[in-house]
Amino acid sequence: MNKLGLKKDQIQKVGLTLVGFVILLYIYFSFFLGPLNHSRSAALAAINEKQSKLASSKNNLAKAANLEQQAKAATARFAALKSLNSEGAPIAWFPPRMKVFFANQQIDKAVARLESSAVFKQPELSAWLKFNWVIDLPQADYATLGTAISQLENAEPLLAVTKVSIHASPDQPEFQQVVLMATNTIPKQ
Repeated sequence: MNKLGLKKDQIQKVGLTLVGFVILLYIYFSFFLGPLNHSRSAALAAINEKQSKLASSKNNLAKAANLEQQAKAATARFAALKSLNSEGAPIAWFPPRMKVFFANQQIDKAVARLESSAVFKQPELSAWLKFNWVIDLPQADYATLGTAISQLENAEPLLAVTKVSIHASPDQPEFQQVVLMATNTIPKQ
């Protein structure tokens, strides 16, 4: 007999019970809890991957919405720019438009003539033509001329004044003879 008063067969039962309990714990941790933890880790990794894809998709949606807004704005600007040019050949409508514009600016006798025309070399501008114009203003004063040039470039967004040549008039010192070189961009008809 031992100190607890257990018999040999009781000790064997307790020993077998302990061995069975250890085997049960091993089976539980190895075959049940281990795969469960592995499944949990795999599920967490899948969740993290899906969340990163979701965040990326949200970012792409925001970029697409921004791009759509930019496209709408660009399309509206493009339509507005196309509507600024009259139908027909520019040689028919541009000189009268310049004459009227400068007459409204108190500069009389404005004459616009076509110097040259060319196509753009850039492929994205292949639907547009570039026209170089010479605009003669035989009598203009400095203040009126400055205001007229700034208003011209603001009123005609596809027109850029590239060169201004001013000569003093000897018989009328308050007026100058002005030659403007301007480039106008016009869509192909």
